[in-house]
Amino acid sequence: MPRPRSSRPSKAALRTPVEHPAKRSARRPAPVALPDDESARDFSARLRRWFKRNSRDLPWRRTRDPYHVLVSELMLQQTQVSRVLDYYARFLQRFPTLEVLADAPPKRVMESWEGLGYYARARNLHALSKQVTGPEGTGTLPAHHEELRKLPGIGAYTAGAVSSFAFERRAALVDTNVARVLARVFAPTLNPKRPRDLTQLWTIAESVLPRTGTATWVHNQAVMELGALVCTARVKRCDVCPLSTVCATYAADHAASKPRAKRKAPAR
Repeated sequence: MPRPRSSRPSKAALRTPVEHPAKRSARRPAPVALPDDESARDFSARLRRWFKRNSRDLPWRRTRDPYHVLVSELMLQQTQVSRVLDYYARFLQRFPTLEVLADAPPKRVMESWEGLGYYARARNLHALSKQVTGPEGTGTLPAHHEELRKLPGIGAYTAGAVSSFAFERRAALVDTNVARVLARVFAPTLNPKRPRDLTQLWTIAESVLPRTGTATWVHNQAVMELGALVCTARVKRCDVCPLSTVCATYAADHAASKPRAKRKAPAR
């Protein structure tokens, strides 16, 4: 079968995984101060309250099935949510379990992914299903993010997402939305697009996690949702952001926009 052509959407509102660069970069930037415990708790609490009132009702948020969560996470990489909704439902209807997917011919798997783009995701998912359900596999996806990273096509972000969203483990994750929010709130000098700054953004992400896995599920969903809907790359909707009063970037922008008081002429 000829390889389908990829129709790539614009980068706005896409979920792009950001891999932990600790093993890739020997050069490290000067460290920024981590949020203290009180600031971390306040940050997470504000996010979770906002999410409960404003989150989108998405089908992968209604399940804790590890396979279903994994399918959604792979599909959402570099692809708009509106496109993934139809593909997600159809794919799981054809391949409802890892076992069914593993037994499917590669051609049928690729046909089911046709039009979604970035076809390495489908090939890796198929290879993963065969590895997990094969003679050397356990038959199920592991819960710990370090074990998940050993599987085909699973990087630091996807491992954290599956561990958190399927198993409710206390796992950090950083995609482009999360990196942008964390940098704006806590470390405006860090550039999420600069690889050498990503180590610190991952460290910040880990430092602001709630104490329990259940709260972490909401926290991780919330920070990604805020980055997708409010704190976007193109527009900062600070007027409706729950973090504006604790955001370093907002404070700096607000201070810069204030008119400077005129100096009084010295008395003669």
